[in-house]
Amino acid sequence: MLYIGVDLGTSSVKMLLMEGNGTIQKVVNREYDLHFPNPGWSEQHPEDWWNAVCDGMEELLSGCDKSQVAGISFGGQMHGLVILDEHDQVIRPAILWNDGRTTEETDYLNQVIGKDKLSEYTANIAFAGFTAPKILWVKNKEPENFAKINKIMLPKDYLAYLLSGTFCTDVSDASGMLLMDVKNKCWSKEMMDICDVKREQLADIYESYEVVGTLKPALAEKFGLSKDVKIVAGAGDNAAAAIGTGTVGDGKCNISIGTSGTVFISSKEFGVDENNALHAFAHADGNYHLMGCMLSAGSCNKWWLEEIIDTEDFAKEQAPITKLGENHVFFLPYLMGERSPHNDANARGTFTGLSLDSSRTDMTQAVLEGVAFAIRDSFEVAKALGIPIERSKISGGGAKSPLWKKIFANVLNIKIDVIVTEEGPGYGGAILAAVACGEYASVEEAANKLVQIVETIEPEPELAAKYEAQYQKFKKIYPALKGVFSELV
Repeated sequence: MLYIGVDLGTSSVKMLLMEGNGTIQKVVNREYDLHFPNPGWSEQHPEDWWNAVCDGMEELLSGCDKSQVAGISFGGQMHGLVILDEHDQVIRPAILWNDGRTTEETDYLNQVIGKDKLSEYTANIAFAGFTAPKILWVKNKEPENFAKINKIMLPKDYLAYLLSGTFCTDVSDASGMLLMDVKNKCWSKEMMDICDVKREQLADIYESYEVVGTLKPALAEKFGLSKDVKIVAGAGDNAAAAIGTGTVGDGKCNISIGTSGTVFISSKEFGVDENNALHAFAHADGNYHLMGCMLSAGSCNKWWLEEIIDTEDFAKEQAPITKLGENHVFFLPYLMGERSPHNDANARGTFTGLSLDSSRTDMTQAVLEGVAFAIRDSFEVAKALGIPIERSKISGGGAKSPLWKKIFANVLNIKIDVIVTEEGPGYGGAILAAVACGEYASVEEAANKLVQIVETIEPEPELAAKYEAQYQKFKKIYPALKGVFSELV
C-alpha cells in the first residue's frame, strides 16, 4: 500500500508518497508566503496551506497506482492559532509559533496565574509562541474576533478538518497549546477557564497514529482516490520528525535543525524538569518526550547568507572554515526572541568579539557555532536531570551540511548519527499513516524497521575540548545582555 505524509512547514508544505516498506516514491514541495505585519509578528493565511496541498497533490499522485493509497497523515508546525467562525470561515490570519506579540499575555500567565499552577495544570509554563497566550491576545486586542470563535485549531489540524470533516487534534501537537493536561492527555478545565475557552471550541484529542476519519467523497473524486482513504491524526512537526528518525521508546535523542532548532528526547515515562526549561510533551509513539526549542536555527544561517552577504551558495561560504574551536567571534542566534531555556521574547541576535581582523568567514562560522551552542544550552538542562545522552540522530535542512554536523558533534561531545531517509516530519507522518492502516503493529516497530543509520560523526577529543572552552564563554553573553534586550524593544 501507499501512504501520504504531509509536512506543513513554515515556508512550504512538503508532501511525500511512501510505500509500506518505507521507500519514498516521490516528494513534492509547494511554497507560500510568510507575513510580518509588525516587528516580532509572524502570520500566514490558512487558505494558502490548503491551496498548496491541493495544488501539490495532483503532482504527487501522477503516475502512481492511486488505488493503493491507504492513508494520509501529517507533521505540522506547532502552536499556531487558527480560529474559525460558525460558518467554518477563517476569522483572521493564523498567528504562528515564532510570533512574539504575546509578551503581556505570557507574563500574565507566568506571573499572575503563576508558573507553579501552569506546570500543575499542563506540565509546562507559558512561552510567547504557545497557543494559549495567543488566544488571550485575541481576547484582549481583537475582542470582535474573539467573540466569533467557534473552533480553535492548530495548523495541521485545519488540513485534517478540510480533508475529513473531523474536528481533531493529536496529543503531541495539543501538548504545545498550554491547554492540555499532558500527563493525562486531556484538556485542562483550569486552563480553559483561564483562557475563557469552551470545551466545544476545542477538538477531540487522538493519539498520533489513530484514524480520525476518511477522505471526503468530493475530495476523493477530485484527487482520484478512494473515499475509504484514512485520515490519521498525525503529530506536531518535532514529534513527527522524531518518528521519521527512529527517536521512539526510551532515552533516544534527535536534533532538528530546520527553521527552528530542537533537542528531542523520547521517554516512556512522564517527567518535568524543575524549572520548566524544557517542554514536557506527549509523544507521537504513545509515550512522552522532553524538548528544548530555539526559535531561530537554520533561519539564522539563511538570514546571514541570503539577506546580509547576498549569496545562496551555502557550501562555498562554508568551504574556507578550517579553524574550528578557535573563533574569536560569537553569535547569539535569537533573531526572533528565544524559547528554551531562556524564555525571552525580547532577546535578539548579536555578533560579539568583532575586531578589525574579523572576516566574513569568521562571522559565517560564528553563526553555525552559535546555533550549536544554543542547542547545547538545552542539552545542559537534560544532563542536569540525569539523562545520559551519548548520541543523537540529526535532521532538518542543517543536517545536510557536513561542517555543521561536525560542529554539533564536538560542541555537544556526542556521536551524531545520520540516517538513510532524512525527510523529517513528512516521513514521520507517512509512518504514522502506515501504522494506523495496520501495516505495522506499533510506531516503535515501524521506526525500528524503517530507520537505518548510514554514517556516524564521532567527536574529536582535542576539538571537543576547544569547543568546551568556547561554550563557557558563549553562555556568559546572554546573561550580560539580557537587561539591554528589554530596553531595545
